[in-house]
Formats: sequence, C-alpha cells, structure tokens
Amino acid sequence: MRHLRGNLAAIGVTVLVLAVLGVVAGYVWSALAPATRYVLIDGAPHVADPETQSLIEADGWFAVVTGAFGLVCGIAGYVLSRGRPVEVLLGLAAGGLLAGYVAMLVGGTAKGAVQAAGPGGYTTTTSLDLTAHGVLFAWPLVATAVFWVIEFAVTYNERSR
Repeated sequence: MRHLRGNLAAIGVTVLVLAVLGVVAGYVWSALAPATRYVLIDGAPHVADPETQSLIEADGWFAVVTGAFGLVCGIAGYVLSRGRPVEVLLGLAAGGLLAGYVAMLVGGTAKGAVQAAGPGGYTTTTSLDLTAHGVLFAWPLVATAVFWVIEFAVTYNERSR
C-alpha cells in the first residue's frame, strides 16, 4: 500500500507541476501568437480578412511553445525521476495533456478586446483559439519522447561499457 501511495504521489506531483506550467505556457503563447481580427455582424463573428494566416500562425506558435515546454519537462523529468521512471513518464504524458489544455484555455482568454466600431459591425481582436487540435499533443509527445531518448542513450552507454 505504501509503494502504491508513493507511485501515485509521483504521478500526481508531476501532473500538478505541469498543469501550473500550462498557465505560464498559455501566457507565453498569447504574447507570441498573432490575434485574428473579426467583424461581428448580427451577433455572429466573421473573419475580417478571409485570407489571413493568423489562425494557422496561432496553431504553429502553440506547437512551438508547448513543444519547448515539453522538451524542458522531459529533460527535468528524467533528471528528477530517481527510481520512479515509469511513474514520472506517466505523469509527463497525463500532465502534458492537461498542461496543453490549460495553456489553450489561459492563452485563449489572455487576448481580446473591442478595438473599433465600423458600419458593418464591431471589429474585434478575438481571443486566441486553436483550429488544429492535434497540436494539443505537442507537449506530452515531446516530453515523453525526450525522456525515452535520454533513457535509451544512458542505457546504451552503460551497456557498451
């Protein structure tokens, strides 16, 4: 029972730390990604410039920011795993998913305000949003991949001695 509690604690702490880092990542994403301008017509938002690339750029910046956080978390997770690599790895996977979701929520609410009124509606700067939801997997994928690459390199190096 004590062993199980220790394992669950390692997973829980890892998930909690990554969730807090998700808040930081959300603010970083909102600072780097461009906001998309919308026009509200009859209460419905319409993209002000249909040829804008800002929606794609926002997804790209999200992948870059969460991937960078995943890289750091994977390295830190490996260094700090101390006899509980499986638990930390599970925490990196679950916590990375949660952190990506938290980053999306925080970053999505960090931007957005009415900028100017126009005859066709109100032109606004929207809060950020993801259009490619697959980028939510960047954090856990990079974190776990980095963890395994380091584990492979260390194990390979030890075996070749």
